[in-house]
Amino acid sequence: MDRPHFRFHPGAYEAVFEQEEGVCSCCGQNRSLKYEGPFYSQQSPDYLCPWCIASGQACETYDGELVGYTDIEGVSPDPADPEPAIARELLLEIALRTPGYRAWQQPVWLTHCNEPCVFLGHADRQTVEPFLAEVLPDIEGIYKKDAQWMLERMSKDGMISGCLFRCVRCGEHRLHMDVG
Repeated sequence: MDRPHFRFHPGAYEAVFEQEEGVCSCCGQNRSLKYEGPFYSQQSPDYLCPWCIASGQACETYDGELVGYTDIEGVSPDPADPEPAIARELLLEIALRTPGYRAWQQPVWLTHCNEPCVFLGHADRQTVEPFLAEVLPDIEGIYKKDAQWMLERMSKDGMISGCLFRCVRCGEHRLHMDVG
């Protein structure tokens, strides 16, 4: 059986799935890929397979989210705020059917051109160097005077980790800084 494809997280199998034989808590099938990424629910399933994640069955069964709905850029938890410019079905695809990514803080899913971006993975300074001009505004927008200091200390797996995204429409890169 072919593995599901996650269009907004194409590297999910390398990033948040582990080779482990087991029975999926959701579908009851014997599987060999266990999800090890974030899952926000009052319940804690032992084993979630990629098929249950891709179909949305995992989130429906356990009343959970893989990415917090309000952790998607442009979505406010305040009901008085305007509705997001991004189509609701795309927001739900990220929150309920796209594997999240590991982070020190609550992961943030970036957007661009009124769509969720593709998560490319964790990044260090060398990774973002080819498109530094594109991602620098993201860093300066939060860290202002410390942007260069943050960039110099950014690593793929350290206390300051870059989370690299790319716009599905225009290809522009975005960067979220995850600080532990």
